Amino acid sequence: MSILTELFKSRDKPQNRINGSTYSFLMGGSSSGKRVTERTAMQMTAVYSCVRILSETLASLPLHIYEVTESNSKKAISHPLYNLLHDEPNTEMTSFIFRETLMTHLLLWGNAYAQIIRNGKGEVLGLYPLMPDRMKVDRDERGQLYYEYLVNDSDANTKERGIVRLDPSDILHIPGLGFDGLVGYSPIAMAKNAIGMAIATEEYGAAFFANGATPSGILEHPGVVKNPEAMRESWAKGFSGSNSHKVAILEEGMKYTPISIAPNEAQFLETRKFQLNEIARIFRVPPHMVGDLEKSSFSNIEQQSLEFVKYTLDPWVTRFEQAMTRRLLTTDEKKKFYIKFNVDGLLRGDYQSRMNGYATARQNGWMSANDIRTLENLDLISDEDGGNLYLINGNMLPLKNAGAFAKSKETEEGINEEILELENHSK
Repeated sequence: MSILTELFKSRDKPQNRINGSTYSFLMGGSSSGKRVTERTAMQMTAVYSCVRILSETLASLPLHIYEVTESNSKKAISHPLYNLLHDEPNTEMTSFIFRETLMTHLLLWGNAYAQIIRNGKGEVLGLYPLMPDRMKVDRDERGQLYYEYLVNDSDANTKERGIVRLDPSDILHIPGLGFDGLVGYSPIAMAKNAIGMAIATEEYGAAFFANGATPSGILEHPGVVKNPEAMRESWAKGFSGSNSHKVAILEEGMKYTPISIAPNEAQFLETRKFQLNEIARIFRVPPHMVGDLEKSSFSNIEQQSLEFVKYTLDPWVTRFEQAMTRRLLTTDEKKKFYIKFNVDGLLRGDYQSRMNGYATARQNGWMSANDIRTLENLDLISDEDGGNLYLINGNMLPLKNAGAFAKSKETEEGINEEILELENHSK
C-alpha cells in the first residue's frame, strides 16, 4: 500500500456483505483512540440525554387504532389490537415501556425488532421486544427475507440458547435510515468519531481534576540532586490529589516552573461544548433540550420546541405508524383501520395562543364547544345546552348575496305601503 493511499483512505463505513441485507458496523476504535459502542456511548451525558428525550417523548404519546366510517374516523376500542398498543403489549410491560425500549434500540442500533405472538387464527396476542445486536436479516436462495435471532436463556418464554429462524410476518421491524430500505444504520457507528472525541475530552477532564488540577512542571535545583526519583515522588505525594492547592515550600534555592498548557488556553471547555452540540446534531435534538441555553431565549424557545415536534419527532412517529400498520393489520383491515399517534398535545402552544385559536375556530363554525373541550380535557356539554352546535357570525354572508337582504327589505316596504294605500282607500 502506497503512502498516499494510506494517508487518504476513506473513513470507516458499514460494509455491504450479502446483497444489501446484512451489514457489519465498524464499531470499536475511533480516531480519538477511544472505543465506541452503544453502551459506551450511553455513558456520555449528551447521548444519554438525546436518547432519553426522544424515546420518552414518543412513548408518552397517546397511541390509538382508528376506524374509518362514512362520516368520520373514531377510535376502534373493540379491536383486539387496541389494548395491546394502547395499554399492554405483553404480560411483562406497559405500552410506554414497550415503545420506549423500541425507540432506544432504534436510536442506538438503527433498528427496532419485536416478535409478534399470534394464535391459530393469525390474531396478534402479544409483542415482545428483541435485542438488535442479536438479530440477523438475510435472504435465502430464492431471495426471500428471513430473520435469525440468537436466543438467550434470559429471554421471555424460553430457557434455551441457540439460533431461531423467524418469518418476516412474525417480526415487527422498524428500520432507521439505511441505504436499501431494509436495514437501518446505527447512528452511533456512523458518528463514532464525534462521540469518541467527546469521550476523550471527558476522560481528560476527569483525569485532570483527579490529579488535583495541578499542572506538571519542572523542579529546578541550583545544585546536583542525588536522588531525583525520591524528590519527584515526594513532590507528587505532597501536592497532588487531595493535597492539591496546598502552599508549597521550596528549600535550598529550588524553583518550580509549570510547563503544561492551562485548560482554558487549550480551549478545553469550548471543545466539550462543541461536542455536546455535535451529538445533539446527530440526533437532531435542539441544544436547549440537552441543557445548552446559549442560543435560546424567552421569545424563541417555544418555536424551537414546536420545530422539535415537526422536524425531529414526526419522522420517527411516521416510521412507527407505518411499520405497525403494515405488519399488524391484515389486508382487509387496512382498508378501514389505521394506527396513529396523537401529537396534538405537543403542538398546543401556550394558553393564550390556544384560546385565540379556539376563538377563531368557534366563530368560523368549524369547531363546536365540545370539540374544544375535548382537546382541553374538560367535561362535555349536553346537546340541549348546545355543546355540539356549529355557529357562525350573523354578519357573514356570500358576496353574491350581499344585496339580497336589502332587496328583500325594499320589497317588504313596498308591499306594506300598498297595503296601507288599500286600507286608506277602503275607508
